[in-house]
Amino acid sequence: MFRHTIIIIMPHSIMRNVCYFLLLNFVIFQFGGVVDASQVHCFFIFGDSLVDNGNNNYLNTTAKVNYSPYGIDFPAGPTGRFTNGRNTADFLAELLGIDEPLPPYANATDWDRINGVNFGSGGAGILDESGQHFGDVWTMSEQLSNHEAIVTRLAEMFGSRKLSLQHLSNCTYYVAMGNNDYLGNYLPKYYASTTNYNPKQFASLAIAQYSKHLLRLYKNGGRKVAVNGLGKLGCIPQQTAKYPVSPLTGCVETSNAAVDIFNGKLKKLIKTLNLLPGARFLYVSEITDNPSYGNITVVGKPCCEVSEGVLGHCVEGSTPCSNRDEYYFWDSFHPTEAAISLSAKVLYDAMAPLLQTTTATTPLVDVS
Repeated sequence: MFRHTIIIIMPHSIMRNVCYFLLLNFVIFQFGGVVDASQVHCFFIFGDSLVDNGNNNYLNTTAKVNYSPYGIDFPAGPTGRFTNGRNTADFLAELLGIDEPLPPYANATDWDRINGVNFGSGGAGILDESGQHFGDVWTMSEQLSNHEAIVTRLAEMFGSRKLSLQHLSNCTYYVAMGNNDYLGNYLPKYYASTTNYNPKQFASLAIAQYSKHLLRLYKNGGRKVAVNGLGKLGCIPQQTAKYPVSPLTGCVETSNAAVDIFNGKLKKLIKTLNLLPGARFLYVSEITDNPSYGNITVVGKPCCEVSEGVLGHCVEGSTPCSNRDEYYFWDSFHPTEAAISLSAKVLYDAMAPLLQTTTATTPLVDVS
């Protein structure tokens, strides 16, 4: 008996698309082994120094902290994280079940570009001018350009922009911007363009630009996006040391009031963005009505000796406090690892609506 072998000959273009389709699904399947598929397929982060894990090390900027005592409690030592140990990006990745911290975009591989990277840059803001006094930082606009470079690279790998966007539509995004628009721009009046705005006008200016940025992310595949509101910036050591504080709260309430206006407008923006096809934008915040600080008892001063001037960073080579788990603030601007671990858990819980099992059928409309 003879056996007949049937050979199916397909046009090259069809064969190529089949191969790319199989590759895409292989990538998603494989990533499920790295990250718990019940939570995220892939994860990308945009932000400032609260999430930067080394991008600024490669930039010509004064907003970098790749020296001791930063990283004193991090296994790899000083890495560019603006705290004594893990930062918000690290804790969120851990809570999501990701085995390793997200790599900084500055040294990402193709595998990283598929699975997720951290675009965060210390000093970055929503407005391009925010943080310019630090030197070269990746503004949100530049971070989005880096993300678009990933879209292009994935299109080369998968064979089409459509498959690239389809993959990214199943990724989870965390965006935390705006701190430097206030702390590094509006509140200290660093730039002439912001000196004539009242708090409502400045919030409107920032939100209008934020809207453009988030729509740009949507156009490039972002569908499941957690957007973090601003915390009580009037309570950080840099503010309380410089401006009059309330005897009731110990914070600069004029600064907190300005931030509240921004957050109110951001919530409305998120509702508007969710009118877009397939959009699942979510406003999240670590601020709760009944905050729990665990073992933290020192909330008004930094753990390390800080430099004078606008940076407020730890003095290089200085010896920080030994009871770091009892301090809320590490330097004049940034929390300790102990404080970050608490706020990250609140953020993770708030992100729950985005962390449902999904497949590669997330509604996708290419509006580019």
